[in-house]
Amino acid sequence: MPNNRRSRTITAGVARSPNRAMLRAVGFGDGDFDKPIVGVANGHSTMNPCNAGIQPLVDRAMDALRKGGAMPQVFGVPTVTDGIGMGTEGMKYSLVSREVIADAIETAVNGQLMDGALVVGGCDKNMPGGMMALARVNVPGIYVYAGTIKPGHWKGQALTIVSPFEAVGAYVAGTMSKEDYDGIERNACPSVGACGGMYTANTMSSSFEALGMSLLGSSQMASPDAEKADSAADSARVLLAAIERDLKPRDIVTRASIENAIALVMATGGSTNAVLHYLAIASAAEVEWSIDDFERVRRRVPVLCDLKPSGRYVATDFHAAGGVPQVLRMLLDKGLVDGECMTITGRRLGEELASVPVEPRAGQDVIRPFDSPMYAHGHLAILRGNLATEGCVAKITGLKKPSITGPARVFDSEPACMEAILAKSIKAGDVIVIRYEGPRGGPGMQEMLAPTSALIGQGLGESVGLITDGRFSGGTWGMVVGHVAPEAQAGGLIALVHDGDSITIDADKRLLQLNVEDAEIARRRAAWKAPAPRYTRGVLGKYTRIVSTASKGAITDGG
Repeated sequence: MPNNRRSRTITAGVARSPNRAMLRAVGFGDGDFDKPIVGVANGHSTMNPCNAGIQPLVDRAMDALRKGGAMPQVFGVPTVTDGIGMGTEGMKYSLVSREVIADAIETAVNGQLMDGALVVGGCDKNMPGGMMALARVNVPGIYVYAGTIKPGHWKGQALTIVSPFEAVGAYVAGTMSKEDYDGIERNACPSVGACGGMYTANTMSSSFEALGMSLLGSSQMASPDAEKADSAADSARVLLAAIERDLKPRDIVTRASIENAIALVMATGGSTNAVLHYLAIASAAEVEWSIDDFERVRRRVPVLCDLKPSGRYVATDFHAAGGVPQVLRMLLDKGLVDGECMTITGRRLGEELASVPVEPRAGQDVIRPFDSPMYAHGHLAILRGNLATEGCVAKITGLKKPSITGPARVFDSEPACMEAILAKSIKAGDVIVIRYEGPRGGPGMQEMLAPTSALIGQGLGESVGLITDGRFSGGTWGMVVGHVAPEAQAGGLIALVHDGDSITIDADKRLLQLNVEDAEIARRRAAWKAPAPRYTRGVLGKYTRIVSTASKGAITDGG
């Protein structure tokens, strides 16, 4: 195969014989040194269901690569699981792990001069971290998603990982029995696979199909099912063909293909975290893409899918209804995605979708027809105002009241807010402010799934606003606004809010405003001092020093 960068060095004469000697120790024979070396980035972990089913996928991919004439070499990639770390100090490492994953894959692929890379991951940060690495190293690469979990069940109710978090609020509010509380916790996660709604993992994996970097139809397969392992082998064969033709990630990840990915995110009701992650992916690929581009796409793309967290169905239902290929074909037919974008198969997106029906099949209501969408416009809005001069992100669809003006309830950390919610001191009409949880302040932008789920469990999801310089889980819904930038630690206005101040969240006007006189704001600013960093050493200390603002993706390699 051509363009084998390993063979151009290791076989280049006597000087390279020590390199060859080391490779013989791991199974290379005389005929193997001219074969492409394909790195298989293995995110397998027994610590979480998202990644616990990865090893069989890696085994199938390795076998297909060997049979296809490559020399696959596997290396490990770390993972941090949000659902386990949620509400604890461990959650601070979640977004940080995206950078660690990207750095680890870049280091392995470039440090060993690999000719291609097949990345296998499951939990939320595995996907953007892997894609950032593929864009950086720019050798032929493909992403293989570990697959979704199957839904749990309790008393006829379909469960996801969000169900136990919401059960906490309901149990505290006295509206749920101990039997049901325990039953939900014990049955929410019945198999391996990533969280089963259109939460962050499924949002990012499905968007990679639209981006052109994963095989169409592969992202919403259930992790334990045989078709998931089959797709891993198929992905390996497609990667070998990409190496043959020297088709690289930056030939695929372009401004147009990122726009396709965001259109898919909007149409499926995906996670707010897609904003943060695609800013980071675009930066890694050196593609011009800003926070305002999300708002531009939102205005023209409807929400077509009735998926959790705010809808009724889970990822396996979506897959059975036609999944990502069906939605992409509908968007293509309406001119809302670019069919000329290249995909990892070497074919254009339009060619890949040619055999998919234009209309969703009858007998299902997971994917709605264009003349009857869930919502006429996308759900991820970019709000601005004096509280977010760099912008912030809100889910704005499905709200009975698209605006709220109320008194601020201010907390300088997520745990402090959670204590107040569980003590039932938050009332309808309040606007919660959780600050010093941004990229630098947290550090690491913790997700606020615990407080938002507890509010929903107490019946306050529609009547209480919540703003934060941190993030939200893909499982969050309600009157919530995250990624507020500039963050509190950097002196953003969110740091100057006092208890009782009037705050307006207006989804229709895309406004986030502190209703305090300029003179009073100036007085408070003169008195404000940035608190000392919470961490000064280790990975969190390093991250605090170099991370960018959320409006640029909270990245560490160019922000």
